[in-house]
This record gives sequence, C-alpha cells and structure tokens, in this order.
Amino acid sequence: MTFIWPPMLLLLVLVPVLVALYVRVQQRRRRLIASYGGSMLKPSRELRGANDRRHIPPLFFLIGLTILIFALARPETVVGVPRIEGTVILAFDISGSMAADDLEPTRLEAAKAAAQAFVERQPPSVRIGVVAFSDSGLAIQQPTYNQEDILAAIRRLDPARGTSLGNGMIVSLDVIEARPAETNFYSNPTPQPTPSPTPVPAGTYQAGVIVMLTDGENTDAPDPLEVAQAAADRGVRIYPIGIGSPTGTVLNIEGFNVFTQLDEALLREIAGRTGGTYFNAASAEELLDIYDNLDREFVITPEPMEITPLLAGLSILMLLTGGVLSMLWFGRVP
Repeated sequence: MTFIWPPMLLLLVLVPVLVALYVRVQQRRRRLIASYGGSMLKPSRELRGANDRRHIPPLFFLIGLTILIFALARPETVVGVPRIEGTVILAFDISGSMAADDLEPTRLEAAKAAAQAFVERQPPSVRIGVVAFSDSGLAIQQPTYNQEDILAAIRRLDPARGTSLGNGMIVSLDVIEARPAETNFYSNPTPQPTPSPTPVPAGTYQAGVIVMLTDGENTDAPDPLEVAQAAADRGVRIYPIGIGSPTGTVLNIEGFNVFTQLDEALLREIAGRTGGTYFNAASAEELLDIYDNLDREFVITPEPMEITPLLAGLSILMLLTGGVLSMLWFGRVP
C-alpha cells in the first residue's frame, strides 16, 4: 500500500496520546470513587456489566479516528480489475474484387458497415486499429481508444489491386507490437544507430486479435501460413472472414470479368494455427453476426486504486457505532 499524502500519517501520534489520556481519566475516576468510600461497596452484577461496557464506545471512536487518519493520507493499493481489454486489428482486403456488388452495395461497403457496427459496440478498454491490404499492406489507423478516429479510417477504405494475405498479417502484427512514436524527430543532433530489437517471447501479445476480412485467394508473397505461425508464437489470434464462393465465380467489376475464388482451406488453416475461428459471410447480415460473435479477451488487470472513500466510509461507520452504543447504554455521547 502506498500513500499520496504520506505526511498526514504523522497524525497517528495522536492515537497513543488519546489512549494515555483515556487511561489517566479512568485512573482519576477510580481515585474519586475510592475517596467517597466506593471501595467499601460491592458492585452488583449489573453495575459490573455497565463498567465493562463503558470502554466499548470509546474503543469504536479510537478505531474510527485511526482509520480516518489513514484515509486522510489517501492510500492506494493494487487491485485486480476485471474487464474486457486488448487490441483488435481490423484487416481489410481492398483488392479490386472487393468492388463486386453481390453484397449490396459492394463487398467492401458491406464489410465497412459491419466493421463500423462492431467498433461502436466495443467497450472503451479495447484498442482498435485498421489495416488495409491488397498486394501490399498499409496501416490506415494505429490502435487507439478513440472510436471516431477508427470509424473515419474505415470510411476512407477504397478498392485497389491484388491480394497478399501474408502482407496484411505482417502489417497487422507490426501495428499490434508498435510503440508510441516519437514526435520530436530532430531533438538529438548526434543520433546513434538503433539497437537490434530483442526477440519477442512466445505468448507476448495474448490480448491481440486480428480480424481479417478477404474475398479471394492469396496471389502474392510472403507465405501466409509462415506469417500465421509467427502470429501464433506471439499469442495473437487471427479470425479470417471469407466473402465469396469457394467454388469460384466470375464477377463483373467496372466492365471487366474477373474470376475470383475463396480459398477457405487456407483461411481455416490460418485460423487453426493461431487459435482463432474461420467465418464465412454470405450476406451483410451474416457479417454483422460474425463481428458480434468474436471472442473477447476477459482479463483481470492489476491497477493502482485509491481507497480513500472506502476507509472514510469505514471510519464513519465506526464512529456512528460508538455513538449509538453510548446513547443506548448511557444516554450520552462520550
């Protein structure tokens, strides 16, 4: 336990002083009774009980005062706070086939609408980032708690070229592992070489999740299964969401006929290696259901918490208890 205002603990010296004063008052009281011949009287059972009870209310007052002094020092302690937290990366395939209109108005627009609904339903303790990938990967929005920035990034997505699942996953992993960037780039006139990064231990990012939405088969390097294994080693789960037909279909996109085929076997393998789940979305409504059914990470997070109100309430309870007992037994408040 730590204290925000530790000097207030010096008031604890009042506790032994009050105890000494109370003992002295009781000794003086006994001397006064003896001087009036009280020692020659044999107290009754009721009187002995009353004499024993008269020390209880002051004891409650003393305990309440001690707790109040601790409360004035504003104590903090580390407590386990249960909450849903983690980092979710929404990785969008923005290849040209995502402009197909077999999902209204287009595949990409349906995916964006479902993703926006997903973002709006997340608790504030979940960071969300946005990655777009076609034949390369691009981080559109670094993970943030600001939902307005996330939604704006999703709205900016537009179809591009081919499909590289591996690049999409690599950029998503980089975004999860990224540290806050320096804002003053010219503060060091003699920059030193950046040291080599320390290898990441297995399971480091267990609260990280990548939701990867794609409608096609992988057409570019790197090997998506190798990247999926790297994600699994870090504890990052990948949830692929497939749009389209596993048997293949010809789509008319801006006047061109394009053959596209959903590689469900690959997406299932990616999900299996990372501990995620593969989903197939046949309609915009199913996309919404998929986003709602994604596993959230429920963790117990140790956090420092000020417990001043708790101690203050306990102090008031002790003082009130002492006052009520004194009124009931003796008709007065000490």
